[in-house]
Amino acid sequence: MERNIDMNQVSDGKLYTANDLVRTDCQGCHGCSVCCRGMGHSIILDPCDIFSLCKGLNTSFEELMEDRVELNIADRLILPNLKMTGEGDSCVFLDQEGRCSIHGFRPGMCRLFPLGRFYEKNGFRYFLQLHECPKENKTKVKVKKWLGVPDLRRYEQFVCDWHDYLKALRERVAGDAGQIREISLNLLNRFYVTPYESEEDFYEQFYRRM
Repeated sequence: MERNIDMNQVSDGKLYTANDLVRTDCQGCHGCSVCCRGMGHSIILDPCDIFSLCKGLNTSFEELMEDRVELNIADRLILPNLKMTGEGDSCVFLDQEGRCSIHGFRPGMCRLFPLGRFYEKNGFRYFLQLHECPKENKTKVKVKKWLGVPDLRRYEQFVCDWHDYLKALRERVAGDAGQIREISLNLLNRFYVTPYESEEDFYEQFYRRM
């Protein structure tokens, strides 16, 4: 989800690469789950997230849509997001101890927090959101270690290509309700509903669909 914000108000004024140190490490959070509650529709899932969830849970996109994922309009397109539910509007994957039950294959936005992405002409860099995580005395860690994404170079390229693809689609729909529905249905069927082969390389499958 794109946001028009004043970087000086939300960040430390720095932009980071994957090899930079940034103060994000909460030492395991120690039971804090503030970032897993009250997020509304904001944890938008990209095709890589769905691939990881389906593989990790041995399920399908349709089954996720039954009670764990929902569809909402995000910047003029209909896209899936993690569902918040129950007391405290909690993420459906938060267990009774306040821990993430899918931590090993959690979505990219969850891995990123409390970092954000600042998109530039030829890619993006990371920035630290100062007011999002209430934990104090965080320690420094390399961005790539914090993200914990295998083959980060390919993942970052995917993130850029998906961002540019969605941006182009949003420019096409321009608020036309009929186009929003038509283009969104095509997008959902092509990149989400049609199953991925769990034992095949995700990126190769994704770019074939592009």
